[in-house]
Amino acid sequence: MKIAGTIHDSIVDGPGLRFVVFAQGCPHNCAGCHNPTAQPFGGGEERGEDDITREMLSNPLTDGLTLSGGEPFAQAEQCAALARAAREHGLNVWTYTGYTFEELTARDDASVRALLDATDVLVDGRFELARSTLDLPFRGSGNQRILDVRASLDAGRAKEMAIRQN
Repeated sequence: MKIAGTIHDSIVDGPGLRFVVFAQGCPHNCAGCHNPTAQPFGGGEERGEDDITREMLSNPLTDGLTLSGGEPFAQAEQCAALARAAREHGLNVWTYTGYTFEELTARDDASVRALLDATDVLVDGRFELARSTLDLPFRGSGNQRILDVRASLDAGRAKEMAIRQN
């Protein structure tokens, strides 16, 4: 898997203490991206999912895994493997994506579906600089949604969650 890096103890990428994996490579190129070094597909470093999983599980205080980017769905198969490992160890999984839930579910791609199935919460939508705000928890622009993935998949449409940042 190509990653731009990891963070062991984030409190801004979802609730609780989170292990964050920044996937390398993003097709969206959003103006004002918070992580522009993760955009080029040629950058980053190669890491095995088992190695990243060991790193993720090294802190017993970790509440969850956050997959960010870059674009996690550009490496959906590898990110799904990480998400499944996190869930097998009792961690919740948040995935940030520039795609909308509707765009993802319209794709006929088993690896995209596998990552959705292994994700608890999806923060979807491209970052829009004109709609950027610091007033919304866990997202950067007003168009982005925080979705309950299981409820959304079951309903066949996006189901937003009400989330407050502590």
